[in-house]
Amino acid sequence: YPSVRGVDVSRERWFNQAMAQSSGNDYAVADVDRCLPLRDAPVATYATAVRENGETFGAPIGVLGIHFDWEPQAKAVIEGVRLSSEEAQRSRVLLVDARGRVLASSDRRGELTERIEMATEGKRCGVSHSKDGRTTAFHLTPGYETYRGLEWAGVIMQEAAKNADGR
Repeated sequence: YPSVRGVDVSRERWFNQAMAQSSGNDYAVADVDRCLPLRDAPVATYATAVRENGETFGAPIGVLGIHFDWEPQAKAVIEGVRLSSEEAQRSRVLLVDARGRVLASSDRRGELTERIEMATEGKRCGVSHSKDGRTTAFHLTPGYETYRGLEWAGVIMQEAAKNADGR
């Protein structure tokens, strides 16, 4: 990515959050977003301050930012949901962030632009049924090892199955 060389990212939120961390043990996490210098690719960014003399509490002298290529990660999550071919035809599988923004979608619609409303009622997982027969199930992601996660959720929105007569 030669287009990245010389790009000033000092005004990026993730950069400033990383510089503001109190120690070298801390890091900043940015929302999944498109990165213009990386060919407008969707990326998940983690960043930490580089500190004077490599000391944990040394003065911050710069930032190390890691941009994960989001597309293959999202694809693996969405395609990893096991549905029968009949279920897949009437289902939309989503990964959403804490604000309900669609990060990945099995139909590719609304990625990074659409927001969905979820009535979680403070629960980590649940299911709801609408009057028109749609079932929506969700489960908040647990994080990984000691990392608490970002309150993302896996969501499946599924239309009601049709009877043999098409209803």
